[in-house]
Amino acid sequence: MRVLVLGGDGYLGWPTALHLSDNGHEIAIVDNFARRRYDEELGVESLIPIEDMDTRVEAWQEISGKRITAYQGDLLDDEFAFQVLREFAPEAVVHFAEQRSAPYSMIDRRHAVYTQHNNVVGTLNLLYAIAKIDPDIHLVKLGTMGEYGTPNIDIEEGWLDVEHNGRTDRMLFPKRPGSFYHLSKVHDSHNIEFACRAWGLRATDLNQGVVYGQETPQTARDPRLATRFDYDAVFGTVLNRFVIQAVLGQPLTVYGRGGQQRGLIDIRDTVECIRLAVENRADRGEFRVFNQMTESFSVQGIAELVAERFPGPVQIEHLDNPRVEAAEHYYNVKHTGLVELGLKPHLLSDTLIESMFDIVGANKHRADTEKLHPQIRWTEVTEPARV
Repeated sequence: MRVLVLGGDGYLGWPTALHLSDNGHEIAIVDNFARRRYDEELGVESLIPIEDMDTRVEAWQEISGKRITAYQGDLLDDEFAFQVLREFAPEAVVHFAEQRSAPYSMIDRRHAVYTQHNNVVGTLNLLYAIAKIDPDIHLVKLGTMGEYGTPNIDIEEGWLDVEHNGRTDRMLFPKRPGSFYHLSKVHDSHNIEFACRAWGLRATDLNQGVVYGQETPQTARDPRLATRFDYDAVFGTVLNRFVIQAVLGQPLTVYGRGGQQRGLIDIRDTVECIRLAVENRADRGEFRVFNQMTESFSVQGIAELVAERFPGPVQIEHLDNPRVEAAEHYYNVKHTGLVELGLKPHLLSDTLIESMFDIVGANKHRADTEKLHPQIRWTEVTEPARV
């Protein structure tokens, strides 16, 4: 199939493009390199050195003999979005091209507005381009488990059968997201569902848990193919932060009591989930939702597992939680759809032993320990500095 990967320079977009290419698909990637600019803004960089896009694409062709076409541009430019779809004529579009950090969206008003505008308007432009150019294109959109929040009922895969006053209906699962970033993803989901219903588009929304790991079979073939590893308090995941703190001999910093529950997934499973979704298309007019996670842990449980598996002494320290979230809550997520399509999950305990400690240990000299400490608080209504 011809597959267009939006956000193809990113942490997940790049290994996804390689995985799909390695499985015989013809790939093009699009990126505006905003993620690299966030690093410059925040004064931090990937713990693992990453090459520029031209070097990456050339290395993959040299190693695999397979070509990836690269476009530079922005989905906020509607003419560009239309042009790429016409030129490459994809059968599927994988959409990673969004600002993906909850803390980044909560820095101040400017970052909140940027996140919502970038994510929601970019996706709207894409929907219009698909509808006008080829409504048969299958949109595979990366959502987030954070869209759901922490309801006191089981989290179904996107839809909920409801009985009310003697009547029944099927509706999108109610969302209660926890940041302006997560809210932007909810807006995306509703916009995509409407486009499927109104225009007969086909779409798969992948509500993804916290992704961990840095290597896939493809990126491991050559250092030039490496994807990024974020560890800072703005873009780094809780697991990445704990692993680097363990390697550096620092206490693992748990926010609050650590009772918050998280769905997790290995990066190798993420790219395989994308392949399964691409190769098993949604029907025309269908808004299909999969919960893309394989295990769930409390934040305290993640810290304890890292401490248990690390070959050395590790302390756990509790900090005031900078976020507004339930300290403890019910969390039971249905996630059978992708398994039924053939996913064979990896386990967190194995990944920690196999790669993460070694990868971080080899690059720990690149870590800026000041960037590990949370500075952004959800309760603060902050205006950007005016120059």
